[in-house]
Amino acid sequence: MKRWVFAGVALLLALVLVQGTQPAVAAKKAFPDVIALPNGFPPEGITIGRGTTLFAGSRTTGAIYQANLRTGKGNILVPPQTGRVALGLKFDSRSNLLFVAGGPTGNAYVYNAETGATVRIFQLTTASPTFINDEVITRDAVYFTDSFRPVLYRIPLGAGGALPDSNAVQEIPLGGDFQFNAGQFNANGIDASPNGKYLIIVNSFFGALYRVDPTSGVATKIDLGTGSVVNGDGILLRGHTLYVVQNVLNQVAVVKLKEKFSSGEIVNLLTNPNLDTPTTIDNLGSALYVVNARFTTPPTPDTTYTVVRLTK
Repeated sequence: MKRWVFAGVALLLALVLVQGTQPAVAAKKAFPDVIALPNGFPPEGITIGRGTTLFAGSRTTGAIYQANLRTGKGNILVPPQTGRVALGLKFDSRSNLLFVAGGPTGNAYVYNAETGATVRIFQLTTASPTFINDEVITRDAVYFTDSFRPVLYRIPLGAGGALPDSNAVQEIPLGGDFQFNAGQFNANGIDASPNGKYLIIVNSFFGALYRVDPTSGVATKIDLGTGSVVNGDGILLRGHTLYVVQNVLNQVAVVKLKEKFSSGEIVNLLTNPNLDTPTTIDNLGSALYVVNARFTTPPTPDTTYTVVRLTK
């Protein structure tokens, strides 16, 4: 009996020693590189909310899907809405509100990011054609681009991001260096300098970036030398580094901007085999997230769509 006990102990020690000499098994990655959206849910805009929550909008039904970036799992937050469209999305952590660009509807929609309830509808314009494409939230306002009109729309915000009445929309003409080509997609992605002094917008057709005065709308073309961000879609400004999604090129241009945002240089192009006509972008920590709109793939109820994680 003692011999069996000693033999068992010896075997256990041997196993421990052997395991100690083996390389540790790699821990499962905390965040997946690809997050699946529901089949038949053609997205365009994404934004990251509180914690690891990501929101994506449907460009055909106006629905909003929320997913956990850590698990990849999610659910429909805002169900399909008759006559609504969801393009660019932005989240305001002060008010827990989602702002959604309404494309050809001329509207902006505001939802409660926790319940999905409609909080406010702003009619930005009754002009035709119009294409409300993207937005940025600053300390005291939300600014929207219109790809078919050389203007910005401004919704003023109160303390803590409080919403104004639905008739408080202001239209700001884009002037200065801004170029406009009727019938093409012009102003698209938009962001703001950290202090809110400037807005940065991309013109998809001309491949140009502009620094815009948020009060006057006067635009100064950002000198990129020989560089171009043609097909630029959603943009993300972090400090003086600007990420520009170039949709049909399946890449993200990394632009280093100078101190006053008047010039810059394309220093890198981020690519990934999982990209399929990406449109908008956001970040969480050191990771970038871009959504695949798959514009070149005919949408069906079974068409798959994804969000892709990139490393800065």
